Amino acid sequence: MSDFNASHNRAVWFDIPVADLERAAAFYRSVLAIKVEVMQFGDTAFAVLDHDQGNGGCLVVAPDEITGKSGVLVYLNANGRLREATDLASQHGGSVVEPPRSIGPHGSRAVVLDSEGNRIALHSQGGV
Repeated sequence: MSDFNASHNRAVWFDIPVADLERAAAFYRSVLAIKVEVMQFGDTAFAVLDHDQGNGGCLVVAPDEITGKSGVLVYLNANGRLREATDLASQHGGSVVEPPRSIGPHGSRAVVLDSEGNRIALHSQGGV
């Protein structure tokens, strides 16, 4: 976690539960257009989403925790490429729950299920 993140952001990390770590890593690499590094610590495997100078998170193998119906909705950055990211979600094993739409002065979002069945929001600061 960066010093900026620790000092200025309320949300500092997130864990996204997955059933298949490699499949989920490939989904997030493609949809978010970022580096996702699969790592091992002891006997625990996980995948860290690139977060240089920003909020970070990782994919953790926890299939019993996956829910696409309700719960926390994490907004992930797809700034300037919201429609492309939404299309890629469908192409990489996910599905669209809510297509891209304006959320007023807060930009635009789409809600998708990832390749594991988690509900996430893709966010862009600009219009749809």
